[in-house]
Amino acid sequence: MQSRHLLVKGKVQGVFFRASAKKVAESLELAGWIKNVPSGDVEAVISGTEDKVQAFIEWCHHGPAEAKVTEVIVTARDEVIDEGFTIIK
Repeated sequence: MQSRHLLVKGKVQGVFFRASAKKVAESLELAGWIKNVPSGDVEAVISGTEDKVQAFIEWCHHGPAEAKVTEVIVTARDEVIDEGFTIIK
């Protein structure tokens, strides 16, 4: 199991990014959370197997249809989340 912190930049708020990401994360059996941040970006922490974490990160590079992702900053995180994926409001 591994855990990653993501900061997704671009037009990622108001385009159902968080709701779509939750569906993707749950289909990949990932745990973690996602939230909008005041800068207009989306922040997430995900935990799971290496291949599933990588698949989620790759999805984040384009997101849902209305999103315009310009950058995804990924950093390793020591703390692993065991279960559930939450949208933080």
